[in-house]
Amino acid sequence: MSVYISVVIPTYRRPELLSRCLAALQRQTFPATYYEVIVVGDGVDFPSRNIVHTLQKKISHFHYYELKKKKGPAAARNYGWKQATGKLIAFTDDDCIPSVDWLQAFWDSYQSYNKANICMSGRLIVPIPKLPTDYEKNVSLLETADFITANCACTKVALRMVNGFDEDFPIAWREDSALEFAMRSFNIPVVKSEDAVVLHPVRKAFWGISLKEQKKTLYDVLLHKKYPVFFPNNKINWLYYAIVISSVTAIIALIVHKPVTGFIASGIWLLLIVGFVIRRLHKTILSFSHVTEMITTSVLIPYLSIYWTLRGALRYKVFYL
Repeated sequence: MSVYISVVIPTYRRPELLSRCLAALQRQTFPATYYEVIVVGDGVDFPSRNIVHTLQKKISHFHYYELKKKKGPAAARNYGWKQATGKLIAFTDDDCIPSVDWLQAFWDSYQSYNKANICMSGRLIVPIPKLPTDYEKNVSLLETADFITANCACTKVALRMVNGFDEDFPIAWREDSALEFAMRSFNIPVVKSEDAVVLHPVRKAFWGISLKEQKKTLYDVLLHKKYPVFFPNNKINWLYYAIVISSVTAIIALIVHKPVTGFIASGIWLLLIVGFVIRRLHKTILSFSHVTEMITTSVLIPYLSIYWTLRGALRYKVFYL
C-alpha cells in the first residue's frame, strides 16, 4: 500500500530516548501500512543504528540512515525527508513522545485543508514540577511557541519549494523558525493542528547550563539577518546592557580615581544583579544548589549574552543588539 506520512527523526547517540520515541510511534492509531519512520543519525551512531535495525526485523516500515559526519539536526532532517516516500512529512525529536493519535490528527488536518502546499504545527506539552528549576521553566516556554520541529508536519512539495531546513543553523536552535519563515516567505500556509499532541519531557541538565545556552544568541542574529521582517531586532535585553555598562563604569571610575562615581555604579550593578536573580528564582525550586547556580550564572549571563550577540553581528555583518 501507499505511504501517506513519513516521520523523520534526527538523533545522535541517545539510544534510551530514541527507543522511547520509537515505541510511541509503534502505538499509532494511524494504519501501519500508511506511514513510515525514518531515523537519521547525525554522524556515526552505532547505538541508534542497532536499535532501528533490530526493529526492522519485525517492522518493515522503520528505516535508518546516517550522515557521514555530524552536521546538526537541520542537515539530518533534510537527509531524512529527501528519502521519504510519503506526501506528508512529520517531524519530531528523539526525546519526544508522540500521542497515539498524533499521525491521525495531522492527516485529518491535512485532509481538511486540502492544500498541496501546507505546513502544520501541533501542540507540545512540556510537563514540569510545580516548583521547577530555571532551566525547566525555560524549556516549558516551548508550549507557547508558534512553530517547533519537535511537532510539525509539512507536505513534501512545500519542503521542496523552500529547500527544506536551513543548514546554516547547525544546532537545535532557530532552525525551526527559519523553516517557518521560509514557508511564509513563499506564501505557504503555516497552520495549527491542536489535536496533534507530542509530549516533551525535560531532560536533566548539568549545573550552569544557562551559560552554555547563551551561545544560541549567535543564531538569533543570523535569523534576523535572513528574515528581518519576521524576526525584527525589537526585543533588546536592556537589563543585560545596563548590567554591563554599570560594571564597566565602576571599573573605569576606580581607575581614574572617581570613588563616588565608582560606588554609585557598583551599587546600580548590584541592584540589577539582585533583581535578575530574584526574577529567575520566581516560582522555582529554592534548593541550595539551584539558588547558588542562579546567583553564579546571573552574574555571568549578561556578559556572555552580549558577547555572543556582538560576535554574531560581526560575523553576519548586520546591526543587532
